[in-house]
Amino acid sequence: MDSDNLSKQIEEVEALTSIYGTDFITDSEQLRSYSITIRDKKLEVILSVTLPSDYPGQAPPKYEFSAPWMDREKKENLRRSLDEVYLENVGETVVFQWVEKIREILHKLQPPDHKKKGKTVKEVEIVDISKLEIISPKIVHGNVIIDRRSSFQGHAAEVHSIDDVNAVLMKLKQNKKIQNATHNMYAYRIECPSEKGTCVLQDCDDDGETHAGGRMLHLLQILEQKNTLVVVSRWYGGIQLGPDRFRHINNATRQVIEEAGLLNKAS
Repeated sequence: MDSDNLSKQIEEVEALTSIYGTDFITDSEQLRSYSITIRDKKLEVILSVTLPSDYPGQAPPKYEFSAPWMDREKKENLRRSLDEVYLENVGETVVFQWVEKIREILHKLQPPDHKKKGKTVKEVEIVDISKLEIISPKIVHGNVIIDRRSSFQGHAAEVHSIDDVNAVLMKLKQNKKIQNATHNMYAYRIECPSEKGTCVLQDCDDDGETHAGGRMLHLLQILEQKNTLVVVSRWYGGIQLGPDRFRHINNATRQVIEEAGLLNKAS
């Protein structure tokens, strides 16, 4: 196998494992065969791919998918869509784009009717978060950083309680682009009064980007930030960035804190 192809395959598998977790399964390490389960509401597709030795440089992955609920026309449309994605990205890794294309198609499809003993089962009402009235602290959105088709954007707000933190996170999720980001990592530090004076309440979340939240929190600690919440959204572009992704996350974090006027003057 060409060393460049092998390197790109290894990077792609590592990225897919990080993003999809238990939904990504290695069927055969020797054959380089993998399965990814894609769900949207009640619809599910299992995409199985095998990476040939000349992928991605000269050939696409071999693929098949399992979706018993799909009729022939829907399956043909799905195959056509996946082939189009490959043709638009010849020479590059495409499994991530395939998974997200399937997810996009599932989202547009109405779920099948579920009936029991001749009666339609009553569906559980799902709250549309975009229609909720959420009162949150002012949120400042930073500039977008782009590297190899991955995008990073920071969001910052002044917060004084966990309720403020939750309100900001909910407010951000009302933006569909942010809600659909591959990762929305965050960290916060809040100064709280205590019997001994003051203490700092702090926490973070990786949202699937391992160690990212902890690095963001560490940066807030170095900057001696107080009453600050930072969220960094990442939209994965299909190419593994390696350690560079942490540099972009840190840069997005510091930039948006400064843009929001929250940067500790003593830091």
